[in-house]
Amino acid sequence: MGLFDFFSTDLAIDLGTANTLIYVKGKGIVLNEPSIVAFDKNTKKIIALGSKAKEMQGREHKEIRVSRPMRDGVIADFEIAEGMIRAFIKKVRANAISTRRVVIAVPSGATEVEKRAIRDSAEHAGAKEVHLIAEPMSAAIGIGIDVDAPVGNMIIDIGGGTTEIAVIALSGIVNEESIRIAGDEMNYAIMQFFKKNHNILIGERTAEAIKCEVGSAVPLKEEITIQVKGRDLVGGVPKTTEVSSVEIREALNESIIQIVDVVKQTLERTPPELSADILDRGVMITGGGALLKGLDERIRMETNLPVHVAEDPLTAVVRGAGKVIENLNHYSNVLIRHRRY
Repeated sequence: MGLFDFFSTDLAIDLGTANTLIYVKGKGIVLNEPSIVAFDKNTKKIIALGSKAKEMQGREHKEIRVSRPMRDGVIADFEIAEGMIRAFIKKVRANAISTRRVVIAVPSGATEVEKRAIRDSAEHAGAKEVHLIAEPMSAAIGIGIDVDAPVGNMIIDIGGGTTEIAVIALSGIVNEESIRIAGDEMNYAIMQFFKKNHNILIGERTAEAIKCEVGSAVPLKEEITIQVKGRDLVGGVPKTTEVSSVEIREALNESIIQIVDVVKQTLERTPPELSADILDRGVMITGGGALLKGLDERIRMETNLPVHVAEDPLTAVVRGAGKVIENLNHYSNVLIRHRRY
């Protein structure tokens, strides 16, 4: 181990649309913050990021902009994303002077240009060597699946920006689907529902809280009613209204149908031997979307397959990327090949 190695650190990053998680080699997950940045509009200087920036969301004045540089699992604002990655890395690096190797999980449907943007951002933030891994592959490793085995496994990873569905065997993805319908789209559907049905304008944070509290994919044993505060579209004044979990389920239904349809399409394209494996082993759901009440039950009803929600689904991707950074040689064949231009 050289002196340079002693002062450098290896990281695994799940650069999510909703949250960024960082795993430091030898230490585990050290950061789990919202992928949100607050910056000065004039100087572009970052004022706050992560949870502190999220608290400012929807409450900022005209000199401050609160932005989410990640959209649909990929970089939407290159400059701000780079600043965010740099700041998060600096936060977790402690005594290390530099970052040597980084493994970053990306959506399996990301284009070459999008992958390159993520790679470049990490390099500009100081990483010497950047490796990319597909999110469903990383999630599978994170929940303890032996991805090298000649056995088929199906993963549904529902994040903030994308839903990734993949059948994995022999360290590779046999077939995959990546759709840009996930947590954010569900929040948007709730916002639209209030606008249309209650004449109320609610913010993204409120929609997210409603989804987590009463959102569901199947009827609940006991339906819940909650109070929601927003701005009256007609009078322009603050207003409170009551909604039930039945209405919210209706609002989310379109997004859920689209996810279920893509799961079915992926199954239709799966080779028969692997289909038999999936029937035996079931489907695993990871990502924040896995926490939506009754989603596993809904997919089970629609596909007639056993469906399981992974333990701690929110950290599955970063745990997998962490295992890869801990043993890069062993997992080298699951990484995305880098195309030179």
